[in-house]
Order: sequence, then structure tokens, then C-alpha cells
Amino acid sequence: MAFDLKSINRKTVQAGLAAFALALSSTVAFAADKLQYFTWSGYELPDFNKSFLVAHPDGVEASMFGDDDDAFTKVKAGFRPDVAHPCYDKVARWNKEGLLQPIDTKRIKNWDSIFPVFRNLPDLQAGDGKVWMVPWDWGNTSILYRTDLVKNPEPSWNLLWDKQYAGRMATIDAVHDTPVVAALLAGVNPFDMTPEQMHKVAEKLREQRPLLSNYTTDMTSVEQALASGQLVAAMTWNASATSLKKQGVPVEFMKPKEGMLTWSCGFVMLKDAKNVDLAYDFINSRLETDSGKYLIQAYGYGSSTSSAFAAVPKEELEKLQLPSDPEVMLKTTVFTGPMKQNDELAKMFEKVKAGG
Repeated sequence: MAFDLKSINRKTVQAGLAAFALALSSTVAFAADKLQYFTWSGYELPDFNKSFLVAHPDGVEASMFGDDDDAFTKVKAGFRPDVAHPCYDKVARWNKEGLLQPIDTKRIKNWDSIFPVFRNLPDLQAGDGKVWMVPWDWGNTSILYRTDLVKNPEPSWNLLWDKQYAGRMATIDAVHDTPVVAALLAGVNPFDMTPEQMHKVAEKLREQRPLLSNYTTDMTSVEQALASGQLVAAMTWNASATSLKKQGVPVEFMKPKEGMLTWSCGFVMLKDAKNVDLAYDFINSRLETDSGKYLIQAYGYGSSTSSAFAAVPKEELEKLQLPSDPEVMLKTTVFTGPMKQNDELAKMFEKVKAGG
């Protein structure tokens, strides 16, 4: 049978179009009701926000970034999640670009259980009981090495510059990690340096480059390489040490005499977030005791809340090298704060990695 569009009743067409528009708008509304969460790989696990998922089944959609700079670049370019998970040293940078909206601490149920050392960080304060970031996790960056392949090393970051292990070491491909350590070894303040001091850091990085297997943020590959013996030492975070020790790999997470790096990360709400109420529900869920306890036990990272630490046996914390009060650790580590020359340092680091 021939099909003649001209013979279709106009009202029928209009009714069909209206029905299609209604269905489309319903689909868009449903998508808008799902929290968009932008985070590091491994932090999207449902174990971290169980109560949120009870109240909002299938209520969160997670996207991953490789590191803070990657996250910042994507958001600045137009990607708009509701909640993101950068680290403290980058918050001022996000804020300067007008990407964030203040978070009302009166709506954060467990705000007072967050350790004061994190709750009172200067660049977080937005005035009138509001903050730019809700601290959630903290941890350390150090050298993870094979104790059977590297015998009694000096407790120093210089291990990652040791020529006898050339080609069997890796370091983190992030401006707030490897260049910070190079600055410490060069006797330079990593967070505020002159052009001459930056040149010293660049020279230190050039000295290291030919000794490395690679620069990476892929900790899974690093862990596999350490387990196989392909790598003997690498710059990692706590989670890699926790993972390999559970597997029975003979590794040690070093306490360098120059200081481990300590970082803190948390949740920010994007300026044009579409799901503000869901965002508060999500953040509150993540600050519950069980969430922080899982973070400590599964990854070996510190929770921002004292209630989470109270839920983990003291012996377990000792095995994880985590004090129950982060201020104890911060007395012997280097806290990663805002870097005044972040962009210039990032360009220099890229140039060095490329052989310049």
C-alpha cells in the first residue's frame, strides 16, 4: 500500500510530536535527577556511599579523571558534574576560575567530626559558615620499595635518583608530586619559588629522567611491576603499599628524612550544579563512619573524620602506618598546599619529561 504523508491528519502529527516532546523531556528530567560525580578511579565504589544509594537507588553516575590537572582542564573546558573530588592544593585554582559554589556547613551533618586541621584549612573558607571544599580523605606520598631487592636503603627521596637502579624505578606524573620532591632535594620551597629556584628544580628533574622506567598515575601497573620485580622502587600513595602487603609482596613504604608528602582531598560543588540537594545527600553519606572506616581499611588512606578512626582497631592503624590524629603525622611530613607557580612548574615539568 502506498503511504502518502499528505493524507495524514495534521492534528495527528501534532499530537505525535507533542507525545514525543513529552517523552524526551521526561528522559532529560530523569537524567538530571542522577548526581554527576567526577572523581579519581577507585573512589566511585558504592561502599563509600551506601546510605545515599538506599535513598536514591542508581542515583549517581561517576566519571573518572587521571589527576587533578586533568580534572581541572576538563571542567574548565566545559564538563559540568555536580560534585568533583580534587585535592586541597588545587581548590584555590578552581575557585579563581569561578567554577565552584560555596557549601553550607550547616547542611553537612558530620562537619564537626572532621579533624580541625582539615576543617580549618585557609583556602577552604568561603565565609558565613560556608566552605569551598568538604575534606574527605587524606594520605601520604612516598617511596614504595622491594625490601628483598633494595637492601637497607637510606631513608631518603634520593633513592629515586640512585643510578644503580636505573630503569627499575617509576615516579608519579603529577606536578604536585615529583617536582615537589625534586624541590625538597634541591633545598627549594616547593610552593613558592623564584625563576632561579625553578631552574634548580628542573636540573634535579633532568638528573632523574634517564633513571626512570616511566612517569605514571596508573598505580595498578606500578603495583604489578613492583610485584613482578620489574620495578624495585616507585613513588606511590598509601593504597599501593596496603594492596601489595595484602598480597604478601615484600615491600616497605618509606619514611624519608626529608618528609613524606601528605595531601588532603575532598568534595567541591560546581557553580552550576543541577542536583544540589542530591549533592548534599551524597556528601553526607560519604562522611558517615562506615564510609571512612572502609576507606581506611580498604585503601590505607586516612578519613577526614575522627569517628571513622575510632571505628578501626589501633593495631590495624599501626600496620597501616596511620596515626589516629593526623596532626601527629603532619609534624613530620610535608603538607601539600597551594603552589603559587603551579602553571609555570607544570610547563617546566612537561618540558623536562619530553627531554628538554
